[in-house]
Amino acid sequence: MSHEYRDRIYIRKDIILKLTEHSELNQTALLSYCGLNLMKHKDILESLEKKGFIKRTEQAWGNKKIIKYAVTQKGREFCKLILEPYEDMFPRKRPIEEQS
Repeated sequence: MSHEYRDRIYIRKDIILKLTEHSELNQTALLSYCGLNLMKHKDILESLEKKGFIKRTEQAWGNKKIIKYAVTQKGREFCKLILEPYEDMFPRKRPIEEQS
């Protein structure tokens, strides 16, 4: 089974769009919906948070905590002004079976 490489810019866009679609997601659901791995992609989430594109909240749940993410207004604007035009100019490669 082959896994296709996805540029980090598209990963950022996928995260922002998924959060926009669902308004808020816990970390597990967000990573699952976006097809990401926490160990491999945690730096992308932290970077988006530091830059103010997404916000992270923690909620106590018994003796554990749930980490949730939501997109900010700055994140929505970044997606609309930068990420969407970027993907229009440089579309992702489609799987070979879709190209014919």
